Amino acid sequence: MPNNVLHQLEDILASRYVSRRADILARVTDLFVVGSGKFNEEHVDLFDHVLFKLLDNVAVAARAELGSRLAVLPDAPPRLIKLLANDETIAVAGPVLRASDRLDEQTLVATAQTRGQEHLLAISGRKILTEAVTDVLVDRGDQAVVANTANNGGARFSDHGFSGLVTKASDDPALAMKLWSRPDSPREVLVRLFVEASDAVRNQLATDATRAEIVELAVAQASDQLQANARAHSVDFANAKAYVELLHASGQLHEAQLHGFAKEGSFDKVTLALSLMCKLPLDIVERAFARKQPDQLLVLAKALDLSWVTTTTLLFMQAHVSGSSRPQLDQHLASFSQLQPRAAQSTLQSYRTKQRAAE
Repeated sequence: MPNNVLHQLEDILASRYVSRRADILARVTDLFVVGSGKFNEEHVDLFDHVLFKLLDNVAVAARAELGSRLAVLPDAPPRLIKLLANDETIAVAGPVLRASDRLDEQTLVATAQTRGQEHLLAISGRKILTEAVTDVLVDRGDQAVVANTANNGGARFSDHGFSGLVTKASDDPALAMKLWSRPDSPREVLVRLFVEASDAVRNQLATDATRAEIVELAVAQASDQLQANARAHSVDFANAKAYVELLHASGQLHEAQLHGFAKEGSFDKVTLALSLMCKLPLDIVERAFARKQPDQLLVLAKALDLSWVTTTTLLFMQAHVSGSSRPQLDQHLASFSQLQPRAAQSTLQSYRTKQRAAE
């Protein structure tokens, strides 16, 4: 640093003339920027002390210029950087909050907890955002802040952060698509997003072919929840459950009873009977009837060695429940005939195993 500048520092620090302080601030900043990367820690500390002192009573424009120039420097004076980052004027704080690598997690969290939305928006644009920082951004941020955070590929989210994103995305199509498209979004988060989303958001998410498995799982989960709620308040279901379980306990639940339930058109009795006969949770059996395609139902029928006559009655019920067209019996008979009992039983066992793993 030139001696003539150093000799002026003490006098300038005591000066009340803002214009002179701003001029010296700019000149000292020039010296630091030019020498950045060559200073040792002691030199940086000296600049930190001098610039910190010079910043008192300096106009916003000068502070903003200083922040913009120092924000991109990896060895920027740390105490000064923290002061600039906490400036109430976004023109000063913004560049530092967005770009400075000298800001630690604690400082970013504290700023995000105490400053306004413009400061939060600046933080959300950083190259790297830790979970502690995104937790605050998601909790406190407005729509723009949360959207920018979710769109940041360098952001990492905790379980709490993902949960907050799902809640805010449930009626925000743009945010939902950002969360849906993140490669680090856990499957359970995407499933919950789809289940809890509004119809408009859900319809938009369902158009993403790359997430077809998630959509199917989410639809199934939503269906399970609706069915469980319906069953809990249904007297007819309670009566059907008591009757079918009594037959099963007494060893009288066989294909004949199942066929009779299907002829009656009793969805509750049919699904309860199949659940007990296949040793599967009820929601999986109900899901097989809700599907447009009858492949799962054919597997269950073949695994139980049901006749084609009984299977046909189940197929008609499945078409009615799923809202699909009249079953193409010739095509389904061909599939049913080609399906080997051992293969069907193996598939049934895989359903059981998958269900146990999910519990």
